[in-house]
This record gives sequence, C-alpha cells and structure tokens, in this order.
Amino acid sequence: MRERAAWVTLVYVADGEGFFGERVAARYDEVSSDMFDTAVTGPAVDLLEKLAAGGAALEFAIGTGRIAVPLAQRGIKVAGMDNSAAMLAKLREKPGAEGIEAVEGDMATTRIPGEFTVAYLVFNTIFNLTTQDAQVACFENAAAHLTTGGRFVIETRVPELQKLPLGQTIVNARSEPNRISNYVYDVVTQGLQAMHYYFEDGKVEASPVPMRYAWPAELDLMARIAGMRLEYRWGGWLGERFTARSSSHVSVYVKT
Repeated sequence: MRERAAWVTLVYVADGEGFFGERVAARYDEVSSDMFDTAVTGPAVDLLEKLAAGGAALEFAIGTGRIAVPLAQRGIKVAGMDNSAAMLAKLREKPGAEGIEAVEGDMATTRIPGEFTVAYLVFNTIFNLTTQDAQVACFENAAAHLTTGGRFVIETRVPELQKLPLGQTIVNARSEPNRISNYVYDVVTQGLQAMHYYFEDGKVEASPVPMRYAWPAELDLMARIAGMRLEYRWGGWLGERFTARSSSHVSVYVKT
C-alpha cells in the first residue's frame, strides 16, 4: 500500500510587523541560542570593553541585548538603538538591562545624546541596510557619535561568492531538523536575501530578510567618507588572522 504524501503549509513570518517584529522577537534568543553562548559573546565583550577604555559604548541594532547586556554588566555605560520595538521590549525584560539606554530608531539616522569611545555593529547587521547610501549614512552616524580617536567596530560575513558555481545564486547556510537557512545572492545589485525556514507542527514558516552585501574594501571606503580609517581587521573576535579563506571579519575603524 502506497503511503500518502505529507503536505505542509507555508506561512510567511514577515508581514506588517516587519522582519524583526513580534513573531521573530518572541523566539529570537531561542533560535539563535548558539550565538548567546558565552564562548561566542565573551571575546566580543572583552574587545569592546578594552576599546571603551572606561568611556561609553553605543550599539547599532542592539536587538535583545546579546552583546549589550554582558558589556553593561562589566560596568560599561551602554546605549543603543534598534528599529524593532519588539526586540527592544525583549531587551528590557532582561536582568542587567536596567541601565542601558535603548531607543527605537534607524541606525543610519538616529542620534543618541552624548559622546562614545566605541560604537559597534555586529552579527552581519550592516547588511540589513539595503542600499549603499544607507550603509554610508550608518558609518557617518557612527562617526558623529564618537570622540576623536574613538572606534567603530563592525562584525560581518564575507560574501560567499566563491561557493557559487557559475549561474547559481543560492548558498546553504544552515541545515537542521527544524530549520534551514539559505542565502540568495544577486551579484549584479549586491542584493542578498536571507531565507530562514522553520518546521513545526506540519507547517513551514518562512522568514525572509533582505540585505545588501559589501566587500571589506567597500566598507573601508565608507569609513574614509565618514572621517575614519581602518585600524585593524581580524578573522574573528580572538584576533585571528584575516585571510582569503576567512568567512567573516571583525574590522576596527578609528575616528581621525
């Protein structure tokens, strides 16, 4: 007897609430739990604490506080911005977030009063700004917040075009029993679509996130436009050497 095919229902998570709205925020920490491990966050917090040098730190796209909360727990004054009210609500629920000034706003344009010795933007989030103009504006916004000699730190992936056979556009980023993530590249426009699929109770929830990728050299030029220069580039938070095979980079720009 032939078995009947199992059908699933496809549901798109991104709706009127935006790509990081209530539904995404509700499970963000859970589905990204590996990124919240202290083995991952610790080296980042160590470096940012050092660069803060006793001054204040500013996080662009602060989210639910993966980096901001442990940094504040080190005694660093932390402020941040995020365009998702739902993500900020999750941040404010956490112990240790009481002293963090977190405001709703676009990281390319939002200003927070005060001067900062370090600003940072982690976990590929610069790519969430989907135009070159917006990415340049983000660099300019960071520089406007920094003291002279202050640093802007960016962590992001290196575009994975070396993995694409000629004519293909999709790179698999993650495959698990309850989740698949793919990156869809458009090499003409530098467009990048992150497609996350979650499997639960016979349904597939699709959470698409549009992005624009940029090469390290392009980010360096954005920094120069904003009055900053590249000081360091590593292959990770532990200071690994950045090479042609590095899948990501941590870049430190200093305001001149």
